[in-house]
Amino acid sequence: MLPDIRTGAVLPGTRGDERGSAVVDFVLVGSLLIFFFLAIIQLTLVLHVRNTLIDAASSGARYGTLADRTPADARQRTSELIGTALNQDYARDISTSEAEIRGIRTLEVTVRAPLPVLGLLGMPVSVLEVKGHAALPG
Repeated sequence: MLPDIRTGAVLPGTRGDERGSAVVDFVLVGSLLIFFFLAIIQLTLVLHVRNTLIDAASSGARYGTLADRTPADARQRTSELIGTALNQDYARDISTSEAEIRGIRTLEVTVRAPLPVLGLLGMPVSVLEVKGHAALPG
């Protein structure tokens, strides 16, 4: 029980064994805030990787549909863009195919990459798949 500051008398309903609990509260709340902050940073990184892969796949598809280019050129260009922006590990599984979207023939570039779990490190079982399209000439 804590004494009253003015009179020195012990106030009813107070306990004197709560000294130092502010330090424990600070550590618990601080660690929870740090965890949430790191989770938000990781989510932001996942979205950045996803958007970068989509952009690389779309740019590769547009490059592959030029008059003097082939789908192999599209794969190569996509791989170069991903390797420059992220890491070459994200450019291991790139495929191209022809697809028809709303009656228009398109070149489709598909990128399958690991989903970043901790920083840019990803597990091979969690896969992020994105596709980019560009209209084929003719």
